[in-house]
Amino acid sequence: MTGNVLTQTDLEDSLPLVARGKVRDLYQVDDETLLLVTTDRISAYDVIMGRGIPNKGALLSLITVHWFEVLSAAIPSLRTHFITLDLPEQIPVKVRPQYQNRSMQVRKLEVFKIEAIVRGYITGSAWSSYKKDGTVCGIQIQPGLKESQPFPQGPIYTPSTKADLGAHDENIHPNKAKEIIGASYADRIEELALSLYEHAAAYAYERGIIIADTKFEFGLDKETDDVVLIDEVLTPDSSRFWPVDLYKIGESPPSFDKQHLRDWLTNQGLKGKEGVELSDEVIAKTEKMYREAFERLTGREWSETLVKKAI
Repeated sequence: MTGNVLTQTDLEDSLPLVARGKVRDLYQVDDETLLLVTTDRISAYDVIMGRGIPNKGALLSLITVHWFEVLSAAIPSLRTHFITLDLPEQIPVKVRPQYQNRSMQVRKLEVFKIEAIVRGYITGSAWSSYKKDGTVCGIQIQPGLKESQPFPQGPIYTPSTKADLGAHDENIHPNKAKEIIGASYADRIEELALSLYEHAAAYAYERGIIIADTKFEFGLDKETDDVVLIDEVLTPDSSRFWPVDLYKIGESPPSFDKQHLRDWLTNQGLKGKEGVELSDEVIAKTEKMYREAFERLTGREWSETLVKKAI
């Protein structure tokens, strides 16, 4: 393992803390701007692990910024909350190196209280549900599918509730999402999420990665009534990435995400338990997987990407 690990943020009172999440901490820059800091914390089964993953925060932030660029080019009408990777001037010089590359200034928006999940392949909880009753999040699926098979009708939209820290998200039917945020916004989010997934899946496939499923989040620009793409986008934390060359229908492929961490926790009898100390081996493998995902998607070597000096 290499690199420093940042699991707790401390901006020395230079900016007010708005919220702490499982992985990200949010600070207020001004009335219209927030600083989104991605730590090296890692969670699984809605529990934060006792040790972090070196460089994880920077990897996730830079993957997200890359996707903002790719998707904005593919969908010219797309709006995102991203402003810049530059740090606010209020942050003290001595702590700036810790936060460069893992932090982004973003627009302050009203967040929709759902998570927009798109599934292209039947795996994970979708596979478990399908085996039980032939449905995924209440959506009837064609019989006879095998594990990891693409959905015959194309990618499906299966939103979830957006739970507070410490609580569990709940998979819901798209109609329930309409009840939560209103039919008009729910329909727009569904259409946009499916479009984003289709563009991203094609882009990633050309670079050796299958995006089996992913989660998007959206905010509302009240002045324009625009639905805006926010938070992390198509990272190993928010998505299930499979290597194209190892993919086989009927099997659960190896992944570039944290599935192996979930498997390790389950095998060790630690699923859902608080304060788990990850082994050095699990930490090293997780960092390696995240780096490989970054390098495949961006075409850049990680070692040449990080800006070491403070900006």
